[in-house]
Amino acid sequence: MNAVANIRTRIGAVRERALAWWLSRTDQERKFLAVGGGVAAVALVYAILLAPALEGRETLKRTLPNLRQQAAQMQTLAAEAQALAASPAPQVPPMSSEALTASMAQRGLKAGSITMTGEYAKVQLNGVSFANLVSWLDAQRRENRVQVQDAAFTALAAVGQVDATLTLRQASAPAP
Repeated sequence: MNAVANIRTRIGAVRERALAWWLSRTDQERKFLAVGGGVAAVALVYAILLAPALEGRETLKRTLPNLRQQAAQMQTLAAEAQALAASPAPQVPPMSSEALTASMAQRGLKAGSITMTGEYAKVQLNGVSFANLVSWLDAQRRENRVQVQDAAFTALAAVGQVDATLTLRQASAPAP
């Protein structure tokens, strides 16, 4: 209770001093102070409440058309994704030595030997460009779902040239 009474006493004292200060001013000073206080209050209300709201409104007016366009694009892409998810995955032709030889020839690779054993293919490449080999393997992974099960590379004296022995397997599920 003493704390509350102490606070009330202090507030009363401050109030009395403010009233005494106000009454000691002339009428002209009181008018100037009242007008200045009113202007300061209006400026404060504008700066704190109105300006941020008006700026936010203008920002929304500028960005809303772009956001609506993005939302429409996202809806279109979502519908396309649902349609693609509903359609079955395209079937890829089974891996064969002829298909592997033809795809390697397109990348400038020539296999020393290709041995097919069930669902596995062992490919021996001699003196090929490592960059072309990796590019071909990536294309096989994406297009034909062929995965590398085992690989052994030997660097040659020529820069970027390797001997490679690969064991490949065709996956039954789509590659990511």
